[in-house]
Amino acid sequence: MNGLETFLRQLLDFGPQILSGLGHTVLLASIITVTGLLGGILVFYLTLSPSRLCRRLTEGYISFFIGTPLIALLFLMYYGLPQWGLKLTPLAVAVIGFTMNVAAYNARYLATAYRGLDQDELQAARAQGFTEPQIFRLITLPQVLRLSVPALSNQVILNLKDSSVAFLIQYTEFFAQMQDLAIRNFQFFKAYVTAGLVYLAMVSVIVIAARWVERRVVLPGTRRV
Repeated sequence: MNGLETFLRQLLDFGPQILSGLGHTVLLASIITVTGLLGGILVFYLTLSPSRLCRRLTEGYISFFIGTPLIALLFLMYYGLPQWGLKLTPLAVAVIGFTMNVAAYNARYLATAYRGLDQDELQAARAQGFTEPQIFRLITLPQVLRLSVPALSNQVILNLKDSSVAFLIQYTEFFAQMQDLAIRNFQFFKAYVTAGLVYLAMVSVIVIAARWVERRVVLPGTRRV
């Protein structure tokens, strides 16, 4: 019991650093969620290009970033680029690396939803004189976004959890601070359990928000029991 009390006291003493790291985690997860979604929409739009070359290049992009470990990309940018005279901050590397990775996954989710759309509706819009950009903006995108809410929500959760790997490129997020606390007091088990509980609490908030969004934007006839 004394060991737990000691750990809690040390946890409170280290509180400002932990809260700072938690803020950095939320900041990174929020940024890559937005940039990853916008990037995913752009990549998805390119998969619909009439140009066969553009579609192939876009599919290659998606396959590359889905198949490549994120940590390899982060290490390449953070430790490799300085050898070419380009040094970025840990936050910049994390945002760029995560965005390219998350955009590929989001584009795949949107493309999967697109295959479930009524193609007759799109053909009718073309027959009425809508341009392809107008069809995408007014018909295709709103529907695929609504159909992709569960997958996109899951990606938000992954963004939060995966942000912990950013400590490997010197980004002082929440897990990095908990790691520092564990090294200081050698209470590795307690520190990691505490970190896990905090992540669980944040994920639970995202899940509740995602379920609310699903109920608000679900398409008629697609409500899940």
